[in-house]
Amino acid sequence: MRPVVIVGVGELAQLAHYYLVKDSPRQVVGFTVDESYLESSEFAGLPLVSFDRIQEKFPPDDFDLFVAIGYSNLNAARAQKCANAKDLGYRLASYISSRASVWPDLTVGDNCFIMEGTLIQPFVKIGNNVIIWCGGLISHHVEIADNCFIASGAIISGGVKIEANCFIGVNATVRQHVTIGRNCIVGAGALILKDAPTETGYLAGETKNSGIPSRRLQSLL
Repeated sequence: MRPVVIVGVGELAQLAHYYLVKDSPRQVVGFTVDESYLESSEFAGLPLVSFDRIQEKFPPDDFDLFVAIGYSNLNAARAQKCANAKDLGYRLASYISSRASVWPDLTVGDNCFIMEGTLIQPFVKIGNNVIIWCGGLISHHVEIADNCFIASGAIISGGVKIEANCFIGVNATVRQHVTIGRNCIVGAGALILKDAPTETGYLAGETKNSGIPSRRLQSLL
């Protein structure tokens, strides 16, 4: 496998660097950001270069990229940078944690990141540029389209289809054979029991303050 340059210097980039170094055969050799974000010549002890000049330092014939940008604008920023990288001739690396439970014939696209504790059942198809955080369940025959973000502990039941550019929040649950339309947000703890139309959002209610001091509640623990 070719060495990898990580796009980004935020928390996700730090995590990607750690996971790739500690839990993959890939060698991380540098980082890159747009010129306007370039405040140093190195990051995490490795060279940091402008994306505009990345081909000079890390030519696409010798290096792969991983775009480590979060879910802002429904993953649009990450998707755009993936497109920019491919336009320059780069291949995009994917990572599946050795501590995730997956079957060897899992279909995964480019620039995917699947973290530890995730359980993925057979006949799942995952598109390009999908991030699946730790501890969730992706059940059988699920299809996840490009540019999605699945947060920690999400439960995606069998036969669900998640269309492109969606965000599924922490501990959200999607019932079997439901379709989540493009550009949807399913917030933390939400329960989806029927198809979600394109560009809709679902937010679960916040747990209310009981109004009872904790010292009076401790007997219930």
